[in-house]
Amino acid sequence: MRQRARRANPGGRAGRCRSRAHRHDEDLGSRPDPRAALGSTVGHTRGVTTVEPITSTHPAFDQVAALFDDYRTHYGQPSAPQNTRSWLHEQISQHRLTAAAAIRAEQVSGFITVTIMPASLMLGTAWSIRDLYVTPDHRRTGIANALLQHVIHNAANAGAHRVSLQTETDNVPALTLYTDIGFQPVTGLELLNLTLNPTRQDPGDTA
Repeated sequence: MRQRARRANPGGRAGRCRSRAHRHDEDLGSRPDPRAALGSTVGHTRGVTTVEPITSTHPAFDQVAALFDDYRTHYGQPSAPQNTRSWLHEQISQHRLTAAAAIRAEQVSGFITVTIMPASLMLGTAWSIRDLYVTPDHRRTGIANALLQHVIHNAANAGAHRVSLQTETDNVPALTLYTDIGFQPVTGLELLNLTLNPTRQDPGDTA
């Protein structure tokens, strides 16, 4: 579904999607773990494509990891297949990310990743779509929509208050897809980042 090399587009960085509702996010607390819901729902089908939850032991995990490396290189990162696989394996195994993949004829044609966060003011949870990617030869076939609907379905079943994502303001194809599904822009918020330098000394460290 990506039409140009832009971040957070369902066809390319079709999903460097990051949450736009971080202001309500704290610790998950004692609510039932909603990650289990994503794995308990049978994948939706669109034609011959099935959307399936992906664990670190799923038979298609290696394909997803390879596609994740393609996704990274699409956005200018150097290819690092082994490091990418190890990183993704750790994120999924440690439940930092939940993943699902679109599988057609035993081949992965796209993936989506999600982080589940607390919505503290609502005393609930919010699902943040982090990454969404569809292979070039399967774009414009409904796969990005199927991946998004899979997440929305599971988030609703888990009792989440919202599903959030982020893309550039000029990424018209992605914005059109997202708003057609029902996502609405968030006004009155600014996204702020602080890039950390691992070698920077802590101001409080006088040793």
